[in-house]
Amino acid sequence: MSEELKCYAVSEKSSRGRIYAEKPHRYRSDFERDRDRIIHSTAFRRLEGKTQVFTPGLDDYYRTRLTHSLEVAQIGRTIAKVLQLNETLTEAICLAHDLGHPPFGHAGEKVLNDLMERFGGFEHNQQTLRTVELLEHPYADFAGLNLMYETRLGLAKHRSTYDNSKGKGFDEKNCSLEGQIADIADRIAYNCHDLEDGLRAGIISDKELQNFELFAEAQNQVNAKAIKDAAVVRTRTAKTMIDILVSDCIETSEEAIKSAEIKAVEDVYNRTENLIVLSQENNLKLEQLEKFLLENFYSHKSLLQTTDKIRKWLGTLFEKLCKKQDLMPDYYQQLAAQQGLERTVCDYIAGMTDRYCLKMLGNKRWI
Repeated sequence: MSEELKCYAVSEKSSRGRIYAEKPHRYRSDFERDRDRIIHSTAFRRLEGKTQVFTPGLDDYYRTRLTHSLEVAQIGRTIAKVLQLNETLTEAICLAHDLGHPPFGHAGEKVLNDLMERFGGFEHNQQTLRTVELLEHPYADFAGLNLMYETRLGLAKHRSTYDNSKGKGFDEKNCSLEGQIADIADRIAYNCHDLEDGLRAGIISDKELQNFELFAEAQNQVNAKAIKDAAVVRTRTAKTMIDILVSDCIETSEEAIKSAEIKAVEDVYNRTENLIVLSQENNLKLEQLEKFLLENFYSHKSLLQTTDKIRKWLGTLFEKLCKKQDLMPDYYQQLAAQQGLERTVCDYIAGMTDRYCLKMLGNKRWI
């Protein structure tokens, strides 16, 4: 297969570049530099301590936001490579797509949104953009990571079953095909891997899943009945489900792009509908699985029992930081004058790991 990019792939030549001009690097492309800046960012490292579904540290086997992001990137790169799109741009968007998630997962996001109701609300995709454009500050001359336009566009317009960012500040109807790959890679990853984690935790059982075509098809392919080790069955089933969906996505998207007669990146931007898609048949199978996970896994009482505690924790932290700004780092104290106190406190809390948030609550300086 030729490694030459398709005419509708994002390239450095077609890119709108960075907000602040920078000299080209001697041996790294602009999108490779974006990927590297994301990986080396503080926000990326903190994903290790942020809840995916299970609280980090509960068990070494469960996913965190960090491992999830790495898995999304691997799926995204595969799809981009086969479709001859910009693999490095895809990887950068995938790695960064969850940087705006606060501590304690979706429960934490709901609490922060409620706390910020009078101040513009909170939405993790927009927070991701704030993180890379403002909150990360490794450079002396400007705030943010100064990422390429197309990387930021992919983050601003990230979509999933559970969220649909408005992409404020960007006029395009849609993001690039590389950004669309990040969306579908995220969807494939969290459904298949959350399913595996749910089975491992015993919250759901394989007996409950036998009537779901995607699960049954994967188990049949791995000959699950012949494998005695339950851990092997879980892992092989999840990986096979991913393979089924990724293969289907590549084939279906290739046909969709061809049928739409896409000739340039601008053609992609001007279409509201995605062209990186699953077939109708496999999309339905995945939707059925998503509904099951929502009703039987994400809403399970064992995962929801800390919701009231999270509301109390974040509410207390928000109130204390608004009253005692000196508990925040100097950068955030300076930022408060520009961005508003409540928004800055929200920024600071959103960047915390679960552990650090609880550590702050035990800070004796509050007494």
